[in-house]
Amino acid sequence: MKILVCVTKTPETTARIAFKDNNSSFDTDGVQFIMNPYDEWYALVRALEWKEADGGSVAVVNVGPPANDTVIRKALAIGADEAYRINAEPQSSLAVAKQIAAFAKDKGFDAIFTGKESIDYNGSEMGAMLAELLDLPYVSFANYMDVSGNSATISRDIEGGSEVVEVETPFVLSASKGLAEQRIPNMRGIMMAKRKPLNVVEPVEANDLAVAVAYELPPAKTAVKLVDPDNMEELVRLLHEEAKVI
Repeated sequence: MKILVCVTKTPETTARIAFKDNNSSFDTDGVQFIMNPYDEWYALVRALEWKEADGGSVAVVNVGPPANDTVIRKALAIGADEAYRINAEPQSSLAVAKQIAAFAKDKGFDAIFTGKESIDYNGSEMGAMLAELLDLPYVSFANYMDVSGNSATISRDIEGGSEVVEVETPFVLSASKGLAEQRIPNMRGIMMAKRKPLNVVEPVEANDLAVAVAYELPPAKTAVKLVDPDNMEELVRLLHEEAKVI
């Protein structure tokens, strides 16, 4: 099997969130970046498990500047065979999907994996866009996959439960929690990653149809209000008028 895993760079989960330039861009000062956990822990590891069971290769692709190389090399250290960075500064999910689709369309991949979402934007858009651009079946929010030959049986999260589907290769899948277990790169993997090439691909022309122009932080959480247990009328009033839950 020949599998492509899409990986992206995100701020570390405890990073301070602030914006600059009239709230038009994320302030990266002092921020540590990591590989998006849904890409790393679930999409990449499940692809590697498939390769280890049935043979083949796993490649990773990222759209971004040279600063992303460290994150891409971690994927190589975990076990990916090849790595590609499309040398473009992404401005939207569609722009990323267009770049990856142009890269992947003639490579003969049996499956393309991506995380269900990135932990910074939480858009869950890119996988579906990529599948549409490549005219491939798409299975979202996958939490389990069993492969037999060219057929995969996949369980996916839906509202209130799970759904089981069958799909033939090639297909696009977005990985959710449960699809695999996190792997920590060992010293051998880290050393081998240094010798594996990181291929830089020049981008194709791809217009952004929707670009974020401003961001804002959510309102600060208010202090907890304590209500005397004997004052049920006040509790009901607060739940009705302020919390608006009854």
